[in-house]
Order: sequence, then C-alpha cells, then structure tokens
Amino acid sequence: MKNKIFIEYTGSVKSIVLNKEYPKYINAFKKYKRIILIGNGGSNSIASHISQDMTKFFKKKAFSFSDPSMLTCFINDFGMSNAYTQFLKYYTDKNTLVILISSSGQSKNIINCVNYLEKNKFPYGVLTGFNNLNTVRTISKNALFNFHVKSKKYGIVECVHQIFLHGPI
Repeated sequence: MKNKIFIEYTGSVKSIVLNKEYPKYINAFKKYKRIILIGNGGSNSIASHISQDMTKFFKKKAFSFSDPSMLTCFINDFGMSNAYTQFLKYYTDKNTLVILISSSGQSKNIINCVNYLEKNKFPYGVLTGFNNLNTVRTISKNALFNFHVKSKKYGIVECVHQIFLHGPI
C-alpha cells in the first residue's frame, strides 16, 4: 500500500513539468510584482508559506488572506462563502495576480472568487485536484493558468500544489 501512494506522489510531481499550465504560471509569476494567494485549510497554509517565499526570494509583494482576526471578522460580517471575495474587493486590482487554491475545486468561497475575478477581468490562476471537471476548473475561462492534480487524495494534491508554486523559487 505504501509503495502505491509513493508512486502516485512521484507521478503527480513528474506531471508538473509535462503540464502545459506550468510555463503559463512561470510567465504570470514573472509578469506580476504583486501576488495574492487564497486557499482553505491546508491550501491556506500553502498560500501563506508560498507568499513568504515569493517575498523573501523574489521581492514580490506577495501575501495571503490568513490573518485570524481579519478572517473571522470577514466571515462574521460577510459570511464564509463571501469572505474571500470581500478581501479581493479591498486588495485586488489589474496589476495584482491572484492565485486560488482548492484541492476539491468545489469550495463555494473559491468559486465566488473566480466569479468576481472573471466579472472584473482581474488576472488570476487556479490550482485544483480531484475531479478534472470540478467547478473551479470549469468556470475559470480567463485564468492565466489552470493547473489540475490528477488525484483524489488531499495530501498528494496539496503537496503537488506547493511544489508547483515553488517552481520559480
């Protein structure tokens, strides 16, 4: 059983360099000096970690929506499914790349972010996993990159997302 999991991990990691979305991500990363990363749970931890590395190693103005007091304030005032969208309304503009991370691609708050970014024509990219036809992936018509991990295991999807995002680092 352990070997099967390891084989799935390594296969998923290998798929990054073969994926047509990876060069698109690298181009977007190089183009934008300001980057917002958003995710739920483990994906929020990845967003926070990657934003620090982007700032430290590349001098990007990168940040994530992970401040506990602001998160709980926005969740209380705007509801869980609208908190991230409200954050984007305050902090996003045409010169900011937004990276949305959703393992399942079914998170309502991330779906709402895609709808907001599409409507306002703001630059963004998405990282998902699980079902290839998940909602975040399929509604992201103007995403600069739309990377999907072919796995239904959170651990694999989250680790591959982190490796993908570390690409330029």
